[in-house]
Amino acid sequence: MDVQQIIFQFLGGLGIFLFGLKYMGDGLQRSAGDNLRDILNKFTSTPFRAVLAGIVVTVLIQSSSGTTVLTVGLVSAGFMKLKQAIGIVMGANIGTTITAFIIGFDIGAYALPIIAAGALLLFFFKRPFINSLGQVIFGFGALFYGLELMGDGLRPLENLEVFTDAMVTLSQNPILGVVSGTLFTFMLQSSSATIGILQELYSQGSMSLDAALPILFGSNIGTTITAILAAIGASVAAKRTSASHVIFNLSGTIVILLLLSPFTSLVSYLSTQLSLNAAMQIAFAHGMFNVFNVLVQMWFISQIAALVTKLVPGDDALIEYDSSNLDYSIIQTAPSIALNQAKLEIEQMGEFVSEEFKSMFDYYKNQDEKSRLNTLQLEEVVNKIDGYLTEYLMLISVEDLPLQNSTEHAKLVDVTKYLERIGDHSENVIKNIQEAVKANKKHNKNNKDKDKVEKVFYDDDLVKLFELVEENIKDAVESFSRDSYALAGKVLKREKDVNKLEDDIRSKFIERLNKGVGLPSDGILFVDIVSNLERMSDHSTKIAKHTLGMRYPFQKQSKIPRHGYIKEVAEPIELP
Repeated sequence: MDVQQIIFQFLGGLGIFLFGLKYMGDGLQRSAGDNLRDILNKFTSTPFRAVLAGIVVTVLIQSSSGTTVLTVGLVSAGFMKLKQAIGIVMGANIGTTITAFIIGFDIGAYALPIIAAGALLLFFFKRPFINSLGQVIFGFGALFYGLELMGDGLRPLENLEVFTDAMVTLSQNPILGVVSGTLFTFMLQSSSATIGILQELYSQGSMSLDAALPILFGSNIGTTITAILAAIGASVAAKRTSASHVIFNLSGTIVILLLLSPFTSLVSYLSTQLSLNAAMQIAFAHGMFNVFNVLVQMWFISQIAALVTKLVPGDDALIEYDSSNLDYSIIQTAPSIALNQAKLEIEQMGEFVSEEFKSMFDYYKNQDEKSRLNTLQLEEVVNKIDGYLTEYLMLISVEDLPLQNSTEHAKLVDVTKYLERIGDHSENVIKNIQEAVKANKKHNKNNKDKDKVEKVFYDDDLVKLFELVEENIKDAVESFSRDSYALAGKVLKREKDVNKLEDDIRSKFIERLNKGVGLPSDGILFVDIVSNLERMSDHSTKIAKHTLGMRYPFQKQSKIPRHGYIKEVAEPIELP
């Protein structure tokens, strides 16, 4: 086999292996659905449970980096503390060893039939679960088929003097082996791929155990580089989680290098006693290393958290979420009290929605990355609270509620959805602004007047519309919290100003486009932003109408005058 064929077969096999690994992980993730975040979020009360959660999720998605990304999102959104995140990262390191154990089973001869079975489930069945299962099986087969191709491509290397000399050098210099494993994992962006190649080389006798183990340890460091790159420019929470990942893997590698000789002897002894094949020896070594690392360092989670807090200064989390409102134990015994608890949670949700709008407005005015990220993190919190509230209110709905409580329940369900939709519209506006900024930068890339380029999408009337909608959201949320008819009346009155200003902005912008001012793409994005703002105001009005008891025809309106809110606004409110 010539050099070109070796390279082509190795790269082709590597590509199929990586595709199979990702495709299998995606299928497992689709099967699990949103349960992955729930596992991470709910089962992390102690360090041991956090480690178990990290193992389970990493096994399901076949990616320790993916688990770390999910964890960073939960930490940034205030649903998880840094100490819990560190436990999950530790568990992810154990979970990723499962891939090496899978590869250790020599079933490459059955790779093609496995691929055929997966394709059968993918293309001849319509049920989503069956399709996801087919994706997992297809990816599983592709993983082994890629390994077979890589193995065939790498086999001639053992006869090359240059390769043999390199392996001798690595076996004599463990630090060089660690560096090689780190760099190779960074290039492939997958520690599983590095370990798979290592297993193939060791199985063929092209590499000694002394040379293989340092490379194996280096792969653990290499997988942290992805997290480091992802944390650049991200939140403080993301940087701290990434830093804890690096400290954990780096310190573990240093300790195991000091104990390399007895560790190698232990692997050799277990291999003999358990009659392990070469690939399984590497898998056992990988598993033992990570389990040992976790068992030692899980007792120092607090110290690791304190260290990364000093290394990465700043606020611990952008958002603080209080999850104590929803008490599931009182739903059956006191459903009316449970409704009150749900209202408290909706009030908290309203505060987050108001903060999300404010952050989105800041992004419009300043176009800074911090405001954009903060808005997206707040949107994640709003969506999570919406999920909790929906589940909680559904459980209340099956109880035997008096008529008055049933009406209150319906109102709470509606207000929850209105707030969630306001958050969605804020996210839409963020995306529109981002697209506009990109388009304008591209259009004006040769423009030396940077201030003009940055403000090309800025409009005074649109700023006024932002301000009116912001006031409406704030007053609507407060009217619901305080049961204030006066504030609700102001929202309804202000809605007329919002609608009028929306019409004026649309007309003005269409006129500008007809005169050839601005980009057509700007016009589409501009109108889309105006539409999203108007819809946010509409949802605020619906919340205010619920406060007034006039959202639906069946709601009573006779009590409205008793609160005297009409006296506190400039003009009377027209009831529908």
